[in-house]
Amino acid sequence: MRIGFVSTYPPLECGIGTYTHYLNTALREAGNETFVISEYGAEGHAVFPVFHHGSAAFPRDVFNTSTRMTPDVIHIQHEYGMYGPQCGVEVVDLILRYRVVGLPVVVTLHTVEEELTPAQQLILKHIIDECGAVIVHEAYQKETLLRYFGAMKHAAQKIHVIEHGIRELAPITNGKHKLDLADKKVILLCGYFRPTKGFETIIDIFPQICDEVPDAVLVVAGKTRNIEFDEYRRDLFTRLNESPCADRIEILRGQFPQHTFDTIIAASDVVVLPYTQGGQSGIMAQCFAQGVPVVTSALKGFQLLVDRSHGGMVAASDAEFKELIVKLLRDDALQADLRANIRTYVERQAGWSQIARAHTNVYRSVVTTPYGKARYVYFPEPECDATAT
Repeated sequence: MRIGFVSTYPPLECGIGTYTHYLNTALREAGNETFVISEYGAEGHAVFPVFHHGSAAFPRDVFNTSTRMTPDVIHIQHEYGMYGPQCGVEVVDLILRYRVVGLPVVVTLHTVEEELTPAQQLILKHIIDECGAVIVHEAYQKETLLRYFGAMKHAAQKIHVIEHGIRELAPITNGKHKLDLADKKVILLCGYFRPTKGFETIIDIFPQICDEVPDAVLVVAGKTRNIEFDEYRRDLFTRLNESPCADRIEILRGQFPQHTFDTIIAASDVVVLPYTQGGQSGIMAQCFAQGVPVVTSALKGFQLLVDRSHGGMVAASDAEFKELIVKLLRDDALQADLRANIRTYVERQAGWSQIARAHTNVYRSVVTTPYGKARYVYFPEPECDATAT
């Protein structure tokens, strides 16, 4: 099958772009042919940057380029504001253009709040009505959409639940050694600095953790995307520098390319996600790829993933965060059990190879051409051998 993606894409810094990269790779490894239509700055094999963020020409430029690539299906990754202002209403224009020429469209909705604003309702109504299929990551998100749009024709049949994929790889084993943290109990806060991450919660309770775990170290590995939340970032670093346990806090700076980020995660005993908002977490998927357990806030999407994977614990208060972090750092057997649960979950349910197959089934459900027994054939070109003469 030939699949065209519309999405942000690396090296642009965007969690959805990273998600698309992993899905794209898994689909190609399964024998599909793919391409990506993205924002200027994206790079890679069969990646075509054709639009600027917020450009009024976004629907026209994406449509013109993508249709010339003759895909069997177009898959749009959706996030409010990702393609422009006013909740990214331009994506509706783009879907209608595909609809006019009979090109099937699948849309993944990466954010579905349990209560939708009027603007979100308007945009999602058109997306669900006009596209061939919708993908969400959690069952409760489908239930939300059906609560608002269940009366629409075929809404229940159009909406599919496919959870966030996780990379299938061997965990890095020398992370603590590389970071000079051998023999330490490492708590990690990582990701973009923004108020909804709640990092200050853990910074403030860290001295209490130190009282109970003498070899505990807090590692903070984060950065800002673009130039945003400057006041929050300054406040966060003030808290870190003025902490009574500042000598047991390691602050890591950098761009954190994938192997570097993997190494930092692998060095940790627990990753803490004290988020105050969010539907699902790309960071949690990164942690599970390295087999590292998490302690998260009680957001619904986070709690459901912890329940499915048995790879972490959920805290409903600051006191519970402290209690659960201390428990995990002290109990090596518990930590080993959670790591084993994560490995099983990835192997049996959430690895990108399984997630790619689920996506292929959705794509096939919307392709209307009666191909019958026709078999799609695609053999990627072998890599050139630089040593050949």
